[in-house]
Amino acid sequence: MPGYQHPCRYCQQLVPPDAAACPYCSKVNPTGSLRCPKCKSPVQSQWKSCTCGQPLEITCPLCFQQTFFGDYCQKCDQRLLITCPKCKTPQPPLGGNCDKCKKPLSWR
Repeated sequence: MPGYQHPCRYCQQLVPPDAAACPYCSKVNPTGSLRCPKCKSPVQSQWKSCTCGQPLEITCPLCFQQTFFGDYCQKCDQRLLITCPKCKTPQPPLGGNCDKCKKPLSWR
């Protein structure tokens, strides 16, 4: 139905279903299911791992607390991204090497 809006998962304001960021709180991916970074299956924030085996609990690169791997840390509310020191590509803090240039990431 045209004009139908969904509540933002962060601030609960109504936003278009295809919004890349919430116009009210500015957080990314405000609607839709949370997805596994490995297999892209829907996951829930209470899960410790995906059904594919991918761990969903990580250490936040900013506050160093354990958190669910979503778009934002559940403890400090900061975006869960790190920047490769070599090629400057922003990426989720999942692997030990950069997704683009394959150089080691130093965030742990």
